[in-house]
Amino acid sequence: MSNIVAIVGRPNVGKSTLYNRLTETRKAIVDDVSGVTRDRHYGVAEWIGRNFTVIDTGGYVANSEDVFEAAIREQVTIAIEEASAILYVVDVTTGITDLDDEIANILRKGKKPVFVVVNKVDNTSLNADATIFYSLGLGEIYSISSMTGSGTGELLDAVVKTFDDDVVEENTLPKYAIVGRPNVGKSSIINALIGKDRNIVTPIAGTTRDSIHIHFNQYGHDFMLIDTAGLRKKTKVKENIEFYSVMRTIKALEEADVIILMIDAQEGIESQDINIFHLAEKNKKGIMVVVNKWDLIEKNNKTVKVFEETIREKIAPFVDVPIVFTSVTEKQRVLKVLDVAKDVFENRAKKVATSKLNDIMLPIIENYPPPALKGKFVKIKYVTQINGTSPMFAFFCNLPQYIKEPYRRFIENKLRENFDFTGVPIQIFFRQK
Repeated sequence: MSNIVAIVGRPNVGKSTLYNRLTETRKAIVDDVSGVTRDRHYGVAEWIGRNFTVIDTGGYVANSEDVFEAAIREQVTIAIEEASAILYVVDVTTGITDLDDEIANILRKGKKPVFVVVNKVDNTSLNADATIFYSLGLGEIYSISSMTGSGTGELLDAVVKTFDDDVVEENTLPKYAIVGRPNVGKSSIINALIGKDRNIVTPIAGTTRDSIHIHFNQYGHDFMLIDTAGLRKKTKVKENIEFYSVMRTIKALEEADVIILMIDAQEGIESQDINIFHLAEKNKKGIMVVVNKWDLIEKNNKTVKVFEETIREKIAPFVDVPIVFTSVTEKQRVLKVLDVAKDVFENRAKKVATSKLNDIMLPIIENYPPPALKGKFVKIKYVTQINGTSPMFAFFCNLPQYIKEPYRRFIENKLRENFDFTGVPIQIFFRQK
């Protein structure tokens, strides 16, 4: 079960600052992707060995005044449905506002654990002012300064106690999740694969809002398909579709082995697609990109190459990802999607013999050793693959601290050239010999 922590609250209370504070251990997802800095909505955080996804709801609120408060209420309602725990951020310098009260009323009706986070407590004299927030009737309050980080440790200690225990399932069948923005063809490809009339979709244990698992066993393929398409519960509020689908996608993504990111050929890859791509990469999932509605594009002999280059430019630096062009309505290359997903799954589970690794990688390292630093030479003696759900390699050397990022990338590229890891993030560690 994936653990999602949603940060909610009215504008200007410091939600984004808290989000940045929690996710800084793993660089914010879209920091260095051009054109999408405004979309820093979700990232991965870790505390005392527990990983969880953090969502900053603030970025989704519409800017026009008339829908402002309604949009915030909507965010909170969806967060109650989808998150594991909710951080309700308030501002000690302004006290309780009417909108704070209204959000608290919604949160009291939910069954999810809520943590009242009193922000901007930047000095001890403000501690007394924070106590007024007990009157919101949501239990314990946590005084923090998201700017300096004080108080966040105690908050996170309490938050991770509410998480579900990590249940390690016996991984028998591969799990693929088809993700993407609304109307790119997710439902269509699922219907093309399983047939519209076959009533084989049964919700797994939990609520009807959980992803549906479909067992697919034909055309030589045997896997579980995690379907997030078209599963929207009718709520009394008008749903914020984008935010809702992001929550659902994250849950499916954390459960899947391979993420099939579907994009619309006419629209190209957009910021939300890039966010999901980087989240899949951070979670060390297998990834492939499917460009649907390819039949609607005017083509010449360079169209595919140009389209691929544009996608790889936007998803950089991890570009060793297969891209398949389909038209689901015309039944073009639908089965190829499954063939490629299977290859990616196998690449993610691939184990390379230590002797083979050393035979191939050590001569490359000898010819192109790490640059000397301060007159000291780094000597890499031995390499082995570490056991894990995705490929991890340990390079044993005398001065691991002297190896910089460009050389790490060089080593990764050589691993990819010699052992097929297409579609799979690789982790490389340099360790003291």
